[in-house]
Amino acid sequence: MKFFKQFFGYLTWILLSLLIGVIYMRVLVGSIEEPSTAITFLLNIFYSYGILYVGGLIGLVIAFVFILIDIFYLKNKLKNVGKSLYIRFAILLGIASVVFVIHYILEKVIDII
Repeated sequence: MKFFKQFFGYLTWILLSLLIGVIYMRVLVGSIEEPSTAITFLLNIFYSYGILYVGGLIGLVIAFVFILIDIFYLKNKLKNVGKSLYIRFAILLGIASVVFVIHYILEKVIDII
């Protein structure tokens, strides 16, 4: 039973990380105009797929780093803390901020991505 509780807990954090990554890409790239022809409709589909693909990869990086930190550090430190959920969420947002800054620097400043 403990395994399933831990599994679904980490699955929730992974889904939240993916959602944060997709939202970040949506904010970074912006929105596309309403499709008026078949070509703009097709471009809108590729645009949405790109946001989901890149945002999903960024979300997976956030989730991977968060789960590593949670397993090796936070699990022991937050064993008897009442507000451990809020602390974990704040750490997830902190990791996401670091990943966003690194992504932005690599894409816009250094122009590697």
